[in-house]
Amino acid sequence: MPRLRLLVIATSIGLAACSQAPNNTASAPAPSASAPASASTTAASAQESNPFFTASTLPYQAPPFDKIKDGDYQPALDEGMKEQLAEVDKIANNPEPPTFENTYVALEKSGVLLDRVMRVFNAITAANTDDALQKVQEEEAPKLAEHQDAITLNDKLFQRIQAVYDQKDSLKLDPESQRLIEVVHRNFVMGGAKLSADDKAKLKDLNKEESTLEAQYNNKLLAAAKDGALVIDDKSKLAGLSDEDIAAAAQAAKDRKLDGKWVLTLQNTTQQPLLQDLTDRDTRKALFEASWTRAEKGDANDTRDIIERLAQLRAQKAKLLGLPNYAAWTLQDQMAQTPETVMSFMGKLAPAAVARAKVEAADIQKQIDKDQAALHQPTFKLEPWDWEHYAEEVRKARYDLDDSQIKPYFELDDVLQNGVFYAANQLYGLTFKERKDIPVYQPDVRVFEVFDKDGKSIALFYCDYFKRDNKNGGAWEDVFVGQSKLLGTKPVIYNVTNFTKPQAGQPALLSLDDVITMFHEFGHGLHSLFADEQYPTLSGTNTARDFVEFPSQFNEHWATDPKVFANYAKNYKTGEPMPQALVDKMKKAGLFNKGYDMTELVAAAMLDMNWHMLGADAPKQDADAFEAASLKKDGVDLSYVPPRYRSSYFLHIWSNGYSAGYYAYLWTQMLADDAFEGFKQHGGLTRENGDRFRDMILSRGNTVELSKLYKDWRGQDPSIEPMLIDRGLKQSPSK
Repeated sequence: MPRLRLLVIATSIGLAACSQAPNNTASAPAPSASAPASASTTAASAQESNPFFTASTLPYQAPPFDKIKDGDYQPALDEGMKEQLAEVDKIANNPEPPTFENTYVALEKSGVLLDRVMRVFNAITAANTDDALQKVQEEEAPKLAEHQDAITLNDKLFQRIQAVYDQKDSLKLDPESQRLIEVVHRNFVMGGAKLSADDKAKLKDLNKEESTLEAQYNNKLLAAAKDGALVIDDKSKLAGLSDEDIAAAAQAAKDRKLDGKWVLTLQNTTQQPLLQDLTDRDTRKALFEASWTRAEKGDANDTRDIIERLAQLRAQKAKLLGLPNYAAWTLQDQMAQTPETVMSFMGKLAPAAVARAKVEAADIQKQIDKDQAALHQPTFKLEPWDWEHYAEEVRKARYDLDDSQIKPYFELDDVLQNGVFYAANQLYGLTFKERKDIPVYQPDVRVFEVFDKDGKSIALFYCDYFKRDNKNGGAWEDVFVGQSKLLGTKPVIYNVTNFTKPQAGQPALLSLDDVITMFHEFGHGLHSLFADEQYPTLSGTNTARDFVEFPSQFNEHWATDPKVFANYAKNYKTGEPMPQALVDKMKKAGLFNKGYDMTELVAAAMLDMNWHMLGADAPKQDADAFEAASLKKDGVDLSYVPPRYRSSYFLHIWSNGYSAGYYAYLWTQMLADDAFEGFKQHGGLTRENGDRFRDMILSRGNTVELSKLYKDWRGQDPSIEPMLIDRGLKQSPSK
């Protein structure tokens, strides 16, 4: 997913970088050598030494990580807010009549410093944080919420925005400028610009409390995941794990000064990858429960009280803004538009997913019974901590396939350069060159310069693939510098994942899911990389949530395209391609376990919607009771298929901007599968198809209403049929 920020940058309120703008805060004279420095000259000196106060001189204005210190962020954030408010005040009080240029374009140019520091700050607090940065994060969150409100709820400013909006049809602007007017005006209205003064004050209080709680939630959850890791004292309890996994667990223990022990760290999802291989059922249960209860231990990291309050705050905010619930408010600018549309869409998926999961469960129970009989042991009922382990046994028995056969063909660098980059070359003509001279924020991070089909340098791409205790779980994409013709900036992109880091000298071998994650996040990267917009508000991934996952999920398809696959799926020791028999097995197994996969995803998405369809008059909920009732109501309460995220550790919806939006992953699966069907109908992996997709989708950002953008490219509205077939929920008509 693209990383959604603590404060959304480059939104309609103009928090955008401007590399050419003068830095009017660093021009104070130096203090006299014979007299003590005044407060103003001391501040100026501090600004001169702070790398955020001037545009970076590195290629593409890449962040100078070799110069940035923890102490640089807070002064730059505070000064950035101060500067932008001065700029906004100037726009709002301009004595000239409001025009598109002196209002909308002026807003797009505001917030130079704030944008520069926020992009880096959000990246580092997500991927390489520490106690000092977490403290800054919690201190700045309410200030940033107040700052955003000071712009969105500025009555004089909105009067100018409204005045231009009212005459937009007579201004004879180009289509992108017309779109900017529509998007900015709508976002101001959604942000409360039309409220009364009293209601604006109430909204500010709600926003301040919400942002504070979101920051606290984020930091509590990171600590909960770290503290919730399972500590193993007896190596025999790790039976079934590979030597590499055991070594990684030993290293994780050593990093925590727990020599002689092993630590199984938690990933952000409910299910943990190691459950597949662990043969000791007690260890599996302990690992699952460590994951399931990570944020529900009744300690300082318990998140339930926060999320229960956040649900209340959001419902109250929606009521203040004239909507029945938060989902109705936040969906206004999405493709789906209403909660009813979303729930209807998921209602088409849930019964088929659950039915398939029940069939899969019956097969797994048979495997458990068979195994226990062979051991002359009583059988047991399938539980969630058994699913991954015995599903893998069923897969092995049915397809004679397991991860140990596949992983030697998926070495990380081969996947990156001969898979991800190769597909981008075949489709779009891109080439990549690693840069060792550009500073990074952590030694594992790599940087590549990106060249277009004509050989012209167009972007920088950073990748940070290995898990760390100070990194949020999951995977995401974002930019250090966004694209804008108005501002003269080009993209500096990064991808972050949480793959297990190998021991020194050992290869990083990936699962097929890991491979698909790399293609997914790079799909977001392509959306940012090909951005070709005038205005930062409309650029790249600044689209609706239920569109932004479309390019990334579409790019996943190339991971298993025969031509791309053959180029990277080679044994890391011998260089030999994956044998065709193994490829065929993998393809046959491709739809295995899809009922489980879809059910856990639909359950999480429906849980999100139910939290955010609460009305303002609803009492404060008990998180666990609400979750259980929600899953039962929607018919997705299978005891052996827990939701992909439990409410208490559902980072997407409580702190990452996907509230009432997790359905977007399913909605965009529909778009992606329908789009890939369109590619297949026109020859698949060709430069012609790639260039057309680039020109009509990837380069357009939010410059066109998104349903129209898709239909103009595809020639039809998206169909759910390819998704149902591709995800194993419906038989293909050809079979």
